[in-house]
Amino acid sequence: MKLEILTKIDHIETQNLIISKIRDYINFKNLEPGDKLPSERMMSEKFETSRNNVREAIQRLEFYGILRSIPQSGTFVANIGVTALNGIIDGVLRLEQPDFKSLVETRILLELKTSKLAALRRTDADLKEIEGALEAFSKKALNGEDAVEEDLLFHLAIAKAAGNSTLNTLMLMITPEIIINFEKHHVCDKKSSLIGIEEHSAIFKAIKEKNPTEVKEKMKLHFKNLYEYCYNVKI
Repeated sequence: MKLEILTKIDHIETQNLIISKIRDYINFKNLEPGDKLPSERMMSEKFETSRNNVREAIQRLEFYGILRSIPQSGTFVANIGVTALNGIIDGVLRLEQPDFKSLVETRILLELKTSKLAALRRTDADLKEIEGALEAFSKKALNGEDAVEEDLLFHLAIAKAAGNSTLNTLMLMITPEIIINFEKHHVCDKKSSLIGIEEHSAIFKAIKEKNPTEVKEKMKLHFKNLYEYCYNVKI
């Protein structure tokens, strides 16, 4: 197993251990919704780990609505009961790291929705941002350079234009994993990048023209090769 994979697994295990300790602390102290947790420094000393590890664990629990941080005030138990809190934390600890196919499925489902919403809701500023990302991708692809990150920035600009903060957050969550897997599996080559310019341009045009039906079809076509790559099927 590669070193970076081992490091990642170790990091997840560390995070889960800290989350378990935070849960145990909440239960031991009988903390209720609105009660304050110790500072990051105090928890890092108590749990014998770094403040950064504690901060990341808190952020993860914040994402799932278990804790909430208030600037200059501290971290507090969210407004949910103890039984629900323990159940949610147990669910978080059981979460598995998504495989590449799961990431692809999630990305396709999200982007078919975000592209339609972007076509309906985009502003002139959104359109300018999407166009800028398209130009950056096209420039690298035409020069034969790796354009994976520029490709995904184009799609993130579309997600932002959809005007749905939850969908945008989900896209931001899976993007780093997608970049890593794209590079590891060598999904994109020069030929596919050049085809991508045409497909991105068609998607941009449909969003510019505020045509949600057309943009969905263009996005499905754009994902055709990626889907076939992951599942070894023709669609």
